[in-house]
Amino acid sequence: MKRATIIGGAFVIVLGLAIAGYLAIKRNVAPDTPASTSSPETAAGGAHPSFLYGRITLADGATYEGRLRFGQHQEAFWGDYLNGFKQQNPWAAHVPSELLRKEPRPIKIFGITIAKREEQIDLVRPFMARFGDITRIELLGRNVRVTLKSGTVFDADWYSSNDLDDGVRVWDGSRGVLDFGARRIRTIDLLPAATAGAVPQRLHGTVRTGQGDFTGFIQWNRNMGVSTDELSGRTANKNLRLRFDTLRSIARHSSDSCLVTLLDGREIVLSGTREVGHDNLGIYVDDGRYGRVLISWDAFERLDFSPGGSGPAYGDFPAGHPLTGSVTTRDGRRLVGRLVYDLDESETTETLDAPSQGVNYTILFGLIASIELPGREERGTQRAKVTLHSGEELQLEPSGDLGAGNGGMLIFVDGSERAEYVLWADVERLDFQRPPLMYPPQGGRQITGAPVPEKKK
Repeated sequence: MKRATIIGGAFVIVLGLAIAGYLAIKRNVAPDTPASTSSPETAAGGAHPSFLYGRITLADGATYEGRLRFGQHQEAFWGDYLNGFKQQNPWAAHVPSELLRKEPRPIKIFGITIAKREEQIDLVRPFMARFGDITRIELLGRNVRVTLKSGTVFDADWYSSNDLDDGVRVWDGSRGVLDFGARRIRTIDLLPAATAGAVPQRLHGTVRTGQGDFTGFIQWNRNMGVSTDELSGRTANKNLRLRFDTLRSIARHSSDSCLVTLLDGREIVLSGTREVGHDNLGIYVDDGRYGRVLISWDAFERLDFSPGGSGPAYGDFPAGHPLTGSVTTRDGRRLVGRLVYDLDESETTETLDAPSQGVNYTILFGLIASIELPGREERGTQRAKVTLHSGEELQLEPSGDLGAGNGGMLIFVDGSERAEYVLWADVERLDFQRPPLMYPPQGGRQITGAPVPEKKK
């Protein structure tokens, strides 16, 4: 083995240890660090029903209650998502191991493949839940335990739950604004805010793309969602930081710059930062038709800001319900009962994640009426038709939850405790029952339930 290879491997190990050490320090920030009082957001510290609110209990038993913002400048609203990876997949136990798809896995040493073997597909799945669907977050050593309003409990790996990396900011009514390192926190109980104080406005507007327009609450670069957040960039001769409440619009100017129009009509071209160029992480839009979409920089054309109100409160998010409906197979069988999609999603508040031309849809299963899949031969190239209960149809690419890595379907027919398993390649169509309530409601009203279709004789 070459000496350079050995040195390179050692460097990677040392670098990994250094990063791990940095993260450990970062997660153990002192529990009562005062937040900067120079930020406009900290000055507007009242609670409000549309902003995250809860009670933080520290490892030493001390409690703090008030408005919350994760990572200090990131998740702030009930429709924002807590992300991670589930530690286990309990649904895999319902599938005979010989039926699970295998895939080749190379065995490598210092980047060189020395052997190959077949292994069962990875059944560890991402965890995503809106804060409005969560009642409690517990930090238990290496685990993050999340309890949903439905009573379902998930254990996520600590190191995959990066929404907690930078800790949590709390606007405590008696102690002021404080930042807590995540390792100091024992529990976060999410609660409805009882009062409506002074808070920053939410960003709202319409994003225009080649796919169409998307309107709703906005998070620029995935995390800037309030009016006091700032857009940074460089003009021809200086650096600028512009508060979002001074902006009328942002338009794509080039692959690495934006044309920003201020409320007073002035136009400024900004470049030089990841926020205003091709390194932008994307623009979230809480579009009520789907739940949420993520618009990539390549698909983005223009954002026009507009008033949007305060947004949903904690009580607007009803508890999720088990997924129910039917699976039609390619050989003509139709199985009806409780469903588990991709050996993972089992509740109406979980999401179907799939792209279409640079727009990544995160669609709540409770909003989906049916999914029609292309034939087996076209599965890797043709789009799937996803029909919503509103009647809208989407043509989504065979990727994400609609891709070849889908783990297949479980169907608990007639309430049986023993599940039928259908390979993804054998699924032709899925039909879902409407849940009794959902947020967002479609057509400006709460969705009402409909009967599950009868099993085909």
